[in-house]
Amino acid sequence: MSEPFSVPVTVRGYETDTQGHLNQAVYLNYAEHARWSLLGAAGIRQADLVARGVGPVALETTIRFRRELRAGDETEVTCSFEWGEGKTFRIHQVIRKQDGTVAAEVESVGGLMDLGARRLVPDPRERFKELASDPALFGL
Repeated sequence: MSEPFSVPVTVRGYETDTQGHLNQAVYLNYAEHARWSLLGAAGIRQADLVARGVGPVALETTIRFRRELRAGDETEVTCSFEWGEGKTFRIHQVIRKQDGTVAAEVESVGGLMDLGARRLVPDPRERFKELASDPALFGL
């Protein structure tokens, strides 16, 4: 298996709380940024999804906080997809400091919604293959 897709993110001061560490909700923003960056790198723009009548949806997200992040910390946020059978897929993400220390792990269950029917598409893996210019980034 290849290395997961990753993007760099620097912790900004306004994202920290009164204890001086990254606010818990911002971890979700970092994870979302990495997911959309992966879509873009694979050749899928948000406008492309809308034009095709589909959109990604989050169904479940779990964050495990391992080490604190502070303003100025340089991080790497990874993103890899795990495809199963059916309408959903899993996304595994790690937020890691430059020294390799894992700051958080984010595990999600997602789907691809048919925006007209307001239901999940039956086989999101095939739809991502159709949409992507580089489906290998999704492990396809």
